[in-house]
Amino acid sequence: MAARRMTRADIVPSEVYAAERRARRQAMTEIKRDRRVHIGPFATFYFESFATMLHQVHEMLFIERGGEAQIDDELAAYNPLVPNGRELVATVMFEIDDPDRRARELGRLGGVEHAMLLEIDGVTVRGRSEDDVDRTNAAGKASSVQFVHFPLGAAEAAAFKRAGARVVLGIDHTHYAHMAILPEAVRAALATDLD
Repeated sequence: MAARRMTRADIVPSEVYAAERRARRQAMTEIKRDRRVHIGPFATFYFESFATMLHQVHEMLFIERGGEAQIDDELAAYNPLVPNGRELVATVMFEIDDPDRRARELGRLGGVEHAMLLEIDGVTVRGRSEDDVDRTNAAGKASSVQFVHFPLGAAEAAAFKRAGARVVLGIDHTHYAHMAILPEAVRAALATDLD
């Protein structure tokens, strides 16, 4: 499959987006419902797609109001998160409200960007961080936001697309070892990214 990338041609004029924003946000809420997976007590994977990233670009343009000058920067920032062929891409958020607890937990999660995995019918696919950039600082504290790509081979992609396939999403970090079986609705939604 050829990679699909957002271009300026995909961007609607700001006045059109403003008029449609409420309906677009409501539609995106429905799309995202089957693209979210909670892992353990405070990690959530938000699986991205062309549609979710295009929505994010429009939101950034709407909120920041940078006009034409902002478009290329937003496309450059968000295009790497559009799934490319046989891969799944997720934004992973460690969501901890209490700032002291958040600092403590993230301080124990250094290297977590290398500990994310998918198991598809017993075959493990390791995630890789966006552009293989470590999102752990020199002191060993993990970022509360991670970006992970799961590159699938042809066999793994075919298995993932099969209705009823057992897909496990997990983190196998020493201080955060949790997993979840993807609900069928989530697996089916994510399978469309592999077409």
